[in-house]
Amino acid sequence: MKVKIRVVKAITSPEDTDKYIQGHFKVLESYGVTKVTSADRSWVNNPNVYLLLVESEDGKNILGGGRVQLRDSKFPLPLEGAIFEKDERIVEYMTRYDNLRVAEYCGLWNSKEVSGYGIGSIYLIRIGVALTSFLNLNCLMAFCSPYTVANSQAVGLRVIEELGTNGTFLYPKEGLVATIMEVDDVQSLDRAKEEDKEFIFDLRKNPKQVKILNSKMGDMEVEFDLNLGKI
Repeated sequence: MKVKIRVVKAITSPEDTDKYIQGHFKVLESYGVTKVTSADRSWVNNPNVYLLLVESEDGKNILGGGRVQLRDSKFPLPLEGAIFEKDERIVEYMTRYDNLRVAEYCGLWNSKEVSGYGIGSIYLIRIGVALTSFLNLNCLMAFCSPYTVANSQAVGLRVIEELGTNGTFLYPKEGLVATIMEVDDVQSLDRAKEEDKEFIFDLRKNPKQVKILNSKMGDMEVEFDLNLGKI
């Protein structure tokens, strides 16, 4: 298996953005989820949204991805609206962060073609944290499913126990649980496991490179291009 992982600015890459949205919707629908704030298309007009795209070797198909959305006065984070309906303490909590210095990592998905290779559950999480350095962020927040909490903790995110029920909410629908998490030491990643930290720091040092990644499905060759200077 060979794939490419690159980053684009959503507002200047409409074709890639549309493919990303279509792929995400298909995954959500397969789980019976039709209403979720991270699936709202209003962010396509936000100049501070970046997409991580997992593409086929020929670049024709998007096989997965994630979205890093910076917070500003016009565009609050999607999780702010989702949490406010259940816990108004989110308003006071967010006052600790300046605009454009905190972002939400959301909309992670992967297609069946790469299922089992760890794209959505491990590698995209690591890559999203690596990207915080290039975006000059102080904090990265995320709503995590029960299946991704442990891997998110491995890269340095902590559960925000001050919100919800010890950090958990029924979201995006009754019967599904989401955990609100953040990494607020994005440069040092003191809480991250050593293996994850090494992976992230290597990407920060060498944003354009080829890696062989291991998974239960076998090895996967990944061509990375996380260079923000050209977008």
